[in-house]
Amino acid sequence: MDDFQTIINGGGAAALGAMGWFARQLWDAVKELKSDLANLRIEIAKDYVAKTDFNPFAAEIRSLFQRIYDKLEDKADKQ
Repeated sequence: MDDFQTIINGGGAAALGAMGWFARQLWDAVKELKSDLANLRIEIAKDYVAKTDFNPFAAEIRSLFQRIYDKLEDKADKQ
């Protein structure tokens, strides 16, 4: 009976050790992912167009749409 308890204790210790190692690997992976995500946020922000740079382009698009709208309003066959 004493040998059986020793086997159970050893198996339990091995299982808990394996679970601890696995939990540590997950913890390290999550920390690395957080770091990668922070770096990705910085890199993505570099690629976007700044709002101040986009405003002239947006104004030009609006003026083109206004010209199209005006031409449609002045169409002779408009009902």
